[in-house]
Amino acid sequence: MNLQKIEDEALHLPKEERARLIQRLVLSLESPSDDELRSDWLLEARRRGEELDNGTVQVVSNDDVMRKARALLR
Repeated sequence: MNLQKIEDEALHLPKEERARLIQRLVLSLESPSDDELRSDWLLEARRRGEELDNGTVQVVSNDDVMRKARALLR
């Protein structure tokens, strides 16, 4: 199916369906690719590792995090 045919068919959809299609298409443009996500997470992991290594942040145990989270939910 070529682009012209897709456009023609899309323009004949009801208004609500066209709006939903537009939203999905726009979101697909804004979503990062798997490679971009992988690269971003690798950079973040390296940054966090460097912060731990140079002492700018301290490790917090899972138990402490969960205890604080539960306290906030009460």
